[in-house]
Amino acid sequence: MRGRRIGILGLARSGRAAAELALASGAEVFASDAGDSAAVREAAEAVRRAGGEAEVGGHSVDRLAGCDLLVVSPGIPPTAPVLQDPRVRAVPRIPELEFAFRHLRSAVIAVTGTNGKTTTTALISHLLRTAGLDAPAAGNIGVALSEVAMKDPAPEWVVVEASSFQLGEVERFAPRIGVLTNLAPDHLDRYPSVEAYYADKARLFANATPECVWVLNGEQPEVVALAGTASGRRLYFRTGSEPPAGELGGYVAGGALVLRLEGGEVPLIGVEELPLLGEHNRANALAAALAAAAAGVAVEAIREGLRSFRAPSHRLEPIVERGGVLWIDDSKATNVASTRVAIRSMTRPTVLLLGGRHKGEPYTHLLPELKERVRVVVAYGEAAALVESDLGPHVAVERVDGPFEAVVARAAALARPGDAVLLSPACASFDMFRDYEDRGRQFAALAREAGDGE
Repeated sequence: MRGRRIGILGLARSGRAAAELALASGAEVFASDAGDSAAVREAAEAVRRAGGEAEVGGHSVDRLAGCDLLVVSPGIPPTAPVLQDPRVRAVPRIPELEFAFRHLRSAVIAVTGTNGKTTTTALISHLLRTAGLDAPAAGNIGVALSEVAMKDPAPEWVVVEASSFQLGEVERFAPRIGVLTNLAPDHLDRYPSVEAYYADKARLFANATPECVWVLNGEQPEVVALAGTASGRRLYFRTGSEPPAGELGGYVAGGALVLRLEGGEVPLIGVEELPLLGEHNRANALAAALAAAAAGVAVEAIREGLRSFRAPSHRLEPIVERGGVLWIDDSKATNVASTRVAIRSMTRPTVLLLGGRHKGEPYTHLLPELKERVRVVVAYGEAAALVESDLGPHVAVERVDGPFEAVVARAAALARPGDAVLLSPACASFDMFRDYEDRGRQFAALAREAGDGE
């Protein structure tokens, strides 16, 4: 890297970390971000303090075109105007995930899929740490992978949540263990088709070797097909079906999570012992247990870790119960498939907060679950009119055209003792919030205020 000119596009968490990694490796760095928020300016100043150059509020195409390599943050789509400029297109470019991997000295467990990535990533990291291993979670969760690549000594393992945006255009990225949780349409505001979205997910398998282990959802033919004939050993997890004879992996039987490995069948813990809501989290737990077992973690440590794990924030997270109403934050549900899973997890009549920035999927796909478990939908944000149009003829919908405080207040007024108020938006957050975490934090604060008013 010494003496090479590295361009960094985007100064969010991963871009800032990539710039610092490039500088630590002896490269010259020019970082560029079209935004001009306080956070972006702070990141730019940090790059300058470390010895690099940085600009905010726009892109200097000539400067970027003079770089030897461009490292692109996942939030910048390939269709961004700066990447379409012929001078910039002539420069080799890689995603931040790839750049960090080239500097990494740790074994990688990578987790991708449409839903369940964050919980599964956090759970694998927890299981490995329970066994005494240094195994941070990174990528789309926790710290940027470039930040882990700078650690000295290097961790034994790093568990990487890899989104389709991060996997797109990887060249050498090669996890030792890969997990594919599930597949469903998503990000159709960025991808021209579901097939294009799945194609980026398939980059997980691009550099497979016979030493790889792939942990796959055995109940989704799309998942099995995406792995195709990639080299490596396969372990399958199932929650609603018995595995066929000879299949290795994990499943649910007799009210317990069970692993079937080369040494035979091993019961883990009872389903009721798992401190996570919903059947989908049984799948996440089995996937995590299989990945940990493939990394050499003993069964007893896996059992202990499953019992002691607590779900990450904003994923079916109970916030408060007052006046007989349970408030639940599932702000991470940014697509229809994830919201369907959340609704299936509800055991109470539910007031559902649905809306935000539309991502291209029809909300009618929610109707089977809505009719069974949801008493009323509160539609809000940029997608409110579309939610009302899609769902209004079929289920009770109340549209709130106002600030988020008014949305939560209306949900509180609609809720009855014995109900749940569920924020599971099926949309991106960027119409009203900085990100899904900001949305979840504001919901939790308003939920507690609503509870205090009982």
